[in-house]
Amino acid sequence: MVKYVVARQISGKKVITNEGEDFGRVVDLSVNEVDGNVIDLIVDANPDNKMEDKLRKDGNYVLIPFSAVTAIGDYIIIDKRHLFE
Repeated sequence: MVKYVVARQISGKKVITNEGEDFGRVVDLSVNEVDGNVIDLIVDANPDNKMEDKLRKDGNYVLIPFSAVTAIGDYIIIDKRHLFE
């Protein structure tokens, strides 16, 4: 069974890595207009985050590929190994 996630449920959630690092907060989503699949999380990264410079950017925000998301609950957990796909 496929779970559908509503964008407003994700917006504002804290993003942490699978190693427990505080990455930032979700600002918005990038969605494929044809099939409705989420492509990227648009994240306002913490200024002290060392990975930020290595990731794709959209203005002042960092783009996290949705394939890196491992869990969505109170927090969004991302797997660092999948950040550069």
